[in-house]
Amino acid sequence: MTAKRPVVGVIGSAHLAEGKFAAQRVGERILRAAADTAGALPLIFAGTPEITDVEALLDTVDGILLTGARANVHPSHFGAEAHPSYEPYDQPRDALAFKVIEAAVTRGVPLFGICRGFQEMNVAYGGSLHPEIRDLPGRLNHRALRLANGEINPDPKVIYAERHTVRLTPGGVFAKLLGAESIRVNSLHGQGILEPGKRIVIEGVAEDGTIEAIRIDGARGFALGVQWHAEYVADPNPVNRSLFEAFGKALLDYRRAR
Repeated sequence: MTAKRPVVGVIGSAHLAEGKFAAQRVGERILRAAADTAGALPLIFAGTPEITDVEALLDTVDGILLTGARANVHPSHFGAEAHPSYEPYDQPRDALAFKVIEAAVTRGVPLFGICRGFQEMNVAYGGSLHPEIRDLPGRLNHRALRLANGEINPDPKVIYAERHTVRLTPGGVFAKLLGAESIRVNSLHGQGILEPGKRIVIEGVAEDGTIEAIRIDGARGFALGVQWHAEYVADPNPVNRSLFEAFGKALLDYRRAR
């Protein structure tokens, strides 16, 4: 009998379809990365506390994937003021993601946070974010590249191209997993970590000082987060593929153990 694939829960984000219908959405690229590279069956769950039972969710899946999203984490979660220029926000997802992170880590359920998911991991443990990391002195513009008319470049090869270097902690989890202490990554974010949370261990920093890779201290299982979009597994850089393959192994190990 062929072994069943591990199941990974992929969080959804609020979306108003056709400007009037409340919906949840997840980009297909991250679903394909979970399926094709991690070897898992992706199962989308709503980023809405009223309709997503966290304990039932974690009884069902073998891991959690926290995706990137258009919305920023609401500043009220780390004692800052909201501002219209940093909208949209998705407060239902905020509330659910924090609960899922803490419960998954407590149970030892594999957890992988990407972009917004990486930021959610930091805030879940008391950390703060800056709404526009490029406004800090000496920082690069980490947002997606745009055309001369101001629109985001539509070419995925341009959008997801390597943009900057990340220095990894020597001997750390990421350095061991990737077999390197310096990697090149893409960059498509405005918000970024300002102060790390109490259980957040920084394992990767960009050349301008922006935090790019973290792990959760004391976690019993895979509990890693990256600021870049690691779901772009077709990138010539093998970093993204290695991360999803490692996550897939953690999912399978967890499934077998339970």
